[in-house]
Parts: sequence; structure tokens; C-alpha cells
Amino acid sequence: MSTQEKTGEQAGDKQTVDIMKRDITVGRNGVPVAKAKTTGGGYRTYEIYQRMRPGETTSKMKPNRLISEEYLSDPYSVTELLRENYPCFRDWIGNSFWITQYNDVTSIFTDEANFETRSKLWFYGIEEYGRDLRGEIPVLYAQANALDNNARAIAERIADDLAASDAPNLAIDFAARYAMELLCYSWGIPEADQEAFVERYWRMQRGINWEPVAEQAGRDAINEMTAYFEPLLAERRANPGEEMVSAIAGLELEDGPATAADVTTSLLEGDHESLHGGLANMWFLLLTNPDQLDVIKDDGRLIKFAWFETLRHSTPVLTAKRFARHEVERFGVLIPEGGLLNCSAAGANRDPRIYENPDKFEVTRKDVCQREPRGMYRADGLPAGVAFGFGPPSKHPAVPDDRPRSLYAITRDLAVTATEVLLEKMPNIHLKPGAAPELRSLRIGEMHTCWDLPVEG
Repeated sequence: MSTQEKTGEQAGDKQTVDIMKRDITVGRNGVPVAKAKTTGGGYRTYEIYQRMRPGETTSKMKPNRLISEEYLSDPYSVTELLRENYPCFRDWIGNSFWITQYNDVTSIFTDEANFETRSKLWFYGIEEYGRDLRGEIPVLYAQANALDNNARAIAERIADDLAASDAPNLAIDFAARYAMELLCYSWGIPEADQEAFVERYWRMQRGINWEPVAEQAGRDAINEMTAYFEPLLAERRANPGEEMVSAIAGLELEDGPATAADVTTSLLEGDHESLHGGLANMWFLLLTNPDQLDVIKDDGRLIKFAWFETLRHSTPVLTAKRFARHEVERFGVLIPEGGLLNCSAAGANRDPRIYENPDKFEVTRKDVCQREPRGMYRADGLPAGVAFGFGPPSKHPAVPDDRPRSLYAITRDLAVTATEVLLEKMPNIHLKPGAAPELRSLRIGEMHTCWDLPVEG
């Protein structure tokens, strides 16, 4: 090597060391930004990428509306304004982009080459905590079997209690309880431990939205849950059952046996909002639209379509957070590496370019078919409305040979079973006179559902 080449190599090494010594800040989106200027690699800031073009304005929309009380109760009017005026809205307060038109949302949601969904552990900042083992075939079978085998019995018991209650609240006493009891049974949680388990589970799930107090409570719950699973996992290795903890305990993994942290991670990364919130929302819509309730009473086969229409009209999971894998241009905007895009189901599912009279809840709607987000038909895919809680559509056939049907299909069947049982037990169910139920999120980023649905019948 020549003296000149050695000198150049040494200079390059020195530059690398200098850059490494600089004060580096890692933003919420995970992209490091060097505070000092560098002559080599480094990262450009959002401001360099996102200077607004001359003449561009958002005079009709102020970003603080996206974190307002108005949005908690009625996200649809806010996202309608975005969808019709600023379909790719630069939210300076939230340091993100809001995508609200159906075709735009689904293009981001299904584009794995350019965008990614990050784990809930990432939001906690503990990505290496444990492995998500929900996709392992034995775990999938254990989940499907536990849900299928217990759904009707649990629904019947809860419906009997609801009918006998002095003040029945369908949202809490039926929808929420049904979802949580199924969760406990599918994970094999002993009945004596279920109350504490559910409380920890809720704290874990509510800590991912960057609210400091909730985040710390969630971290504590994760540690408590892992400590709880330590002896339970050991006991299930010695005496396996048929539920998910036993399935995880019996896995033979290349990178070592499953741990209690893996069980906690698999539990954390799952979805409970779609069943709980979706069932409460469906009954809210049916009871506030009694003509549609009569439709499913006359033909029980349409309960399935009432569920589909609920996920379109009032999905409990309002947004999906997607992050740019690398710098990418989309919708006339240059999105930097790590850029956060809020894909809005509230905006997309009521897009008049896709649906006729989209604000109307209609069980027999003709433009809700079971199709992929990009418009391709598949029997176990998402219906025309996007439902983020289930992730992208399954790539497997509707009835696969080597695995259970998709979680989307399983959850649909659970909702149908619960509704059939409730109609059997309370055939004359109706809203309590004077009741004024509503849908709302308790906090920004949490599910949008009905929390108080007093009924009679």
C-alpha cells in the first residue's frame, strides 16, 4: 500500500471516530440525529426534508385537533377534513404524517418493502426483552382450539349473568368480559389468578402510547407478568395442557427453550381490542339502529355481515403506525428514514370514493365484500374496510391444511357466536329508556369503543 493510500485510510478512520464521539440523539422514530455537523455520513433532520412548499397551507386544519377531546369522541369529522383536504397531512405536533384516503392507507399498510410495523416492545424501548412466539404452529393450534372450544360456554354464562343483572351494561358486562375470559382460557390462566392477570394485561397494553405514567405502569406490569409466568411455565413443562402456555413450553426452538419473558412478549404483542371493542361497537350500532337489529333477527346468517360492517363503520382500532424503512417519496412528499405514518382507518373506512353513503351503518351493504385491502378477493382476507388489529390479510387459503384458519376468521366466529347466544338469552333486548350511549377513546391512541351500553330485555 502506498504512503498516500495509508494516509487516506487513516484520515477515514479518524473521521469515523470523530463522528462516533459526537453527541447523537435518537428520536422517537428511532432515527439517530447528529447534533454537530459532519463531513461524512450522519443524518439530515426532518426540517431539511419537510420544509413546506410556497403556497402550501393547512388553514382548515390545526394539528392540535388530533390530540383533542373532539378527536377522542368523534375522530370521523376530523379525519374527514383531512381526507378531503390534506390526504397526506404533516402533523408537526406529533412529528408524523396522517394518511386518510382508503387507497393511500392500504398502499402503506401492505407495502412491506418500504414501510414496517414496529413491535410493542419497541415502543417500550425493550426490543430484546423476549421473543414473540404467536406464529409458531403449535401455538396457533392451541389458541384456535382454546377459543373454539370455550366460546359458546363462556358466552352463555355471561349472557345469563347479564340477563339476571339489575343494571345490565352490555359493553362492560358482556363484550369486555367475554373477550377477557376467552383470553384467560386461551392462555390457561387459573381462575383464581384471572383478576390480577387481566389488570396486569391492561396496564401492559396501555403503556405503549408514549404517555410517561402509563408507560412506567406498563413496564412494571411486564415485569410482574414475567415473574408470574416463571413458575407457571415450569409447571406446564412438567404437566402440559392444551392451552398456549403449554404449547410455548413444549416448543423446540433453535435459539433455546422458551422463557417466561417470551410468554409475556407473545401476550403483549397480541390483539384484544378487535373482539372487545368490535363486539361492543356492533351492539351499539344495532341498538341505536333497531331496523338493522331486526335484519339480523330475521336472518341469523347476516350476523357475520353486521360484524364486517361494524369493522368498516366503527372499527375500534383507529390507526396503524407504520415507519419508513428508508427514505421514500410518496404522495408528493419525501418521507425520511424512520418517518412515522399514521394510517387512519377512521378516514379510510368512510372514504366516499370507495363506499356509497359511508356514514350509514347498513348490514346488507353491497359494497362491503371480503377482499384484500388492494381490491383483490380472498375468502379469509379483510373485508372492504381495513381492520388494523388483525394485521395484513393472511397469505394462506381460507381453510389451510397446515395451520388453523386466520385470527381474523376466528375472531369473526367468536363475535357471531356471542351475538347468537345473546339473542337467544335476551330476544327482546333493547336500549334502556333514556340511555344515550356513545363511542369514545379513553386516551389518544387507544381503542374507540362503547364503554356504557345499558340494556333491557
